[in-house]
Amino acid sequence: MSESVYTVAGMTCGKCVDAVTTEVGRVAGVRRVEVDLGSGEVRVTSDRPLTADEVSAAVDEAGYELVTR
Repeated sequence: MSESVYTVAGMTCGKCVDAVTTEVGRVAGVRRVEVDLGSGEVRVTSDRPLTADEVSAAVDEAGYELVTR
């Protein structure tokens, strides 16, 4: 298992959290997605290490922006 933490900008409500959770959860190999609305932190547990591009595309599909660390 692999765990990664990302920051997402633009989330303001529970529906935002649901959208990001759903789209990131659709990435191949993702087992769990935890989103903290207050901090914008998204913790992803997956079968394999994910690329930033995979997660960024999913976050973009949800209508938000992955913040580059």
